[in-house]
Amino acid sequence: MKRHHAIITFLLGAAFFGLNPLFINLGYAAGWTLNEIIVVQAIIALIILWTIGIFALRRHPQAAKKLTIKTVLSLIVAGSFTGLTSILYYASMQYLPVSLAVVLLFQFVWIGVLFEWVFSRKRPSKQTMVTVVLTLVGVLFAADVFNGGLSDITILGFVLGIGSAFSYSAFIIVSGRVAVEVPATIRTPLMITGAALLIFIVFPPHMSLSAEVLSSGSIWLYAGGLALCGLILTPLMFAMSTPHISPGLATILGAVELPVSVIVAYIGLSEYIAPSRWFGVLLILVAIVIGEIKGIWHVLMKR
Repeated sequence: MKRHHAIITFLLGAAFFGLNPLFINLGYAAGWTLNEIIVVQAIIALIILWTIGIFALRRHPQAAKKLTIKTVLSLIVAGSFTGLTSILYYASMQYLPVSLAVVLLFQFVWIGVLFEWVFSRKRPSKQTMVTVVLTLVGVLFAADVFNGGLSDITILGFVLGIGSAFSYSAFIIVSGRVAVEVPATIRTPLMITGAALLIFIVFPPHMSLSAEVLSSGSIWLYAGGLALCGLILTPLMFAMSTPHISPGLATILGAVELPVSVIVAYIGLSEYIAPSRWFGVLLILVAIVIGEIKGIWHVLMKR
C-alpha cells in the first residue's frame, strides 16, 4: 500500500471511531448498561470478522503458514488494547460529560508521540510538536471545555478517560508492528479475539446477558453500530494502514475522530454546535494538514 493510500485508509478508520459516542450514548439513553452493550458489541464483531477471516484464509492458504503459536498469541495480546480502550472509554462516559471524556481520550495525540520517542528513540520534530499543540488546543475548543468548565470532572472519570488514551495509543502503535506480514483480513479477527476475551473476562457474558437483552432489537442496533465502528472497520483499516506510516503520524491523523463526532452530533442529533466548537474542528484539520504538509505536497507534485 502506498503511503498516501495508507493515510487515507487510516483517516477513514479514525473517522469511523468518531461515531462511537453517538451509539454508546443512544444505548445509555435507551436504558442499556455498559456491560450489556459492550458484550453484545464484542459478539457481533467476532461473528463478522471471523466470517471475513475464514474466507480470507481460504483465498490465501499460504497465510496460514505464517500463523505460528507465537504470532497468534502476539496478535491476541495486541488486540486486547482495543478491548481495553472500549471498556475505559465507554465507562468514562458514565462518570463524565461526553465532552470531557472525549478530551481525555484525545490525549492519545501527545501520548502516541511520546511512545514513539521512548520506544523508537525518534525525537519529535518541531513540525510534529506544533501539530500536537494545535491539535490539543483544537480538542479543547471542539469539546466545548471552555464553556462547560472542568468542574464536572471526577477522579474515577479522569482515571478511566486518561487510561483510554494510553490504551488507544498502544493499540495504534501495535497495529503497525505486530505480524505485519499477515494479511489484515486475517490479522484483525485474531486481534479482536483478544479484545473480546478481555471484555468477556471483565464482563462475563452469562452475567451480562439475559433473555430480555438477547431478544431486544434495540440493543442489537446500538451495539451493532458500536461493533461496526469500534471493533470492525477501525481495527481493520488500522491493520491495513499503520504498517505504512509512522506511529507519531498515525496518532496525529487519529485526531480526525473529534471533528467527525462533532459533525455527527450536529447532523444526527440536531445538537447545537457553538462557533467556538467549529473553530476547534477547523484547528484540528489545520493541524493534520501541517503535520503532513510535506507528504501532501509530494503527492500533488507527482500528479
